[in-house]
Amino acid sequence: MGRIDALGEGVQGLHLGQRVGIPWLGHTCGTCRYCHTGHENLCDHPLFTGYTRDGGYATAAIADARYAFPLGEEGDDIDLAPLLCAGLIGWRSLVMAGEDARTVGLYGFGAAAHIIAQVAIWQGRQVYGLTRPGDRKTQDFARDLGAVWAGGSDEAPPEPLDAAIIFAPVGALVPAALRAVRKGGRVVCAGIHMSEIPAFSYDLLWEERQLVSVANLTRQDGIDFLSLAPKIGIRTSTTRYPLRDANRALDDLRAGRFEGAAVLVP
Repeated sequence: MGRIDALGEGVQGLHLGQRVGIPWLGHTCGTCRYCHTGHENLCDHPLFTGYTRDGGYATAAIADARYAFPLGEEGDDIDLAPLLCAGLIGWRSLVMAGEDARTVGLYGFGAAAHIIAQVAIWQGRQVYGLTRPGDRKTQDFARDLGAVWAGGSDEAPPEPLDAAIIFAPVGALVPAALRAVRKGGRVVCAGIHMSEIPAFSYDLLWEERQLVSVANLTRQDGIDFLSLAPKIGIRTSTTRYPLRDANRALDDLRAGRFEGAAVLVP
């Protein structure tokens, strides 16, 4: 996220000096069947910020104006930054969990889960946090944010869940989450990558349980979530790293050395 230094020809709705955020999905073709049917998150020719499009690990970036979300002037840059990735993928995952999911389990209580837990609680849902086995610190963190229960991913929640969202990229959590949801419940896999999912008995999926994945986001997701976030009063837990320490931030993330999100500061 940052401020606009220059505008390309024909750009409308944005102005110089405006604070904007650029999400993971940074460009879509606008011509494929998915773009034409409201599923631009599945675009055949996308570009991703900091991956196939420069930015994210840089002091400046060129952005597609269609994917530059105005953020207003309220709030600190560091606190808002996690909303653009962790927040948005968490939001899409929660929407896919279904409006009727009143009890929601979050597997992997990191950047995305600590944001979307606050959204779910604000909506009147009950949140259950599931962490690495024995990670008492993160379980306390989940309870501090309002989770009604927190435990290890090797434990069964105290009641069947309406839905479970898996943020941790661990394939073994898929059968664990299926065991935790009620009949007709839904398991949402929110990661871009996941380790191999082990074989499991069909009876875990039977009784109309559903297993779905989330891919990227749409601009409407950004509009919906970023307009709602100020009303909820989301508090992000952040650890700052200078841009030159990006690799250390990633190592600390993998090792679970901080709660919430890491933010790189140019």
